[in-house]
Order: sequence, then structure tokens, then C-alpha cells
Amino acid sequence: MNTDNNMEARLWEYIDGWCDADEKSVIEELIRQDKAWSGKYRELLDLKRLILSDELEQPSMRFTKNVMDEISRLHIAPAAKTYINKNIIRGLAIFFVSMIVGFLAYGFGQINFRSTGESKLPVDISKIDLPQNIDYSVFFNNNYVNAFMMLNMILGLFLLDQFLERKKKKKWQHR
Repeated sequence: MNTDNNMEARLWEYIDGWCDADEKSVIEELIRQDKAWSGKYRELLDLKRLILSDELEQPSMRFTKNVMDEISRLHIAPAAKTYINKNIIRGLAIFFVSMIVGFLAYGFGQINFRSTGESKLPVDISKIDLPQNIDYSVFFNNNYVNAFMMLNMILGLFLLDQFLERKKKKKWQHR
């Protein structure tokens, strides 16, 4: 196999005129004496003649117009607003808004508003203008709330991953 590749490479160098005079005389001698070399030489010469004689086809002057006419006959996909059901989008929006409202209602429901002398509010009344004094542990002290927040974080990361993956695919398709 290696000798066939070597023979073919040497013959191509001979046909293309890239070999020196000594190599040229050796190859001419091999072509005259060895039937395998002479057969391969004729085969490669025929291939070179075929390649050189074949002219590239030029598209017609009306090629672009023909392509555009053919495309116009095909059914073009409608705009996204015609095939996306707006009721599904509204339903999802209502679901997420109700989840946020429910979460806030639960958080505010955990605040103890009774006046027992010691305030259970997450905000220190004497320093109400400083937001760093808010005690968030009152809102997030329940395991169910923590599990809900963890689930939302995981789903958010999946959504971010899908978004970045689509963006990456679009970038590679434009290249």
C-alpha cells in the first residue's frame, strides 16, 4: 500500500514537472520497464487530461432571479405572533405573578404584629431609615420556603443555560 502511494506521488511529481533530472530519468525507465508503473502513469495522465479539459459551468445570467422566483413559490413561515397562543402567555404570566404575590403574603404573614413589648418586626423602628437593619431571617425561616427558593434558583440556572446555549448556536451558525 505504501509503495502504491509512493509510486503515485512520484508519478504525479513527474507529470507535473516537479522532479529533478535524475528522478525524471529513473521514473521514465520505470515506466518503460514495469507494467504497473506504465498502467498507473496512463491512468494518471488520463485523469489530468480530464481535469484540465473540464470547464467549470457558469450559472446563467438569470440565476439569481430564478432562485428568488422558486423561493417565492414556497410557503413562508408566518410571523411568530400569528402562531403563538397569547392565552398561554397570559396564563404563565398570571401564574408567576400569583406565585410572587403568594410568596410575599407568606413572608409578611410571618411577621408578628402583636405588641408584647419586644418588637418581632424585621425592621428596627428606631433606625428605620437604614436598610441594613432588616432581619431577613423572619421571612426565610421555614424549610418549605427555603426549598421553594432553591428550586427557583435551580430552574433559573437551567433557563440561563438554555439561553446561553441558543446564543452560542446562533453565533456558530452565522460563522
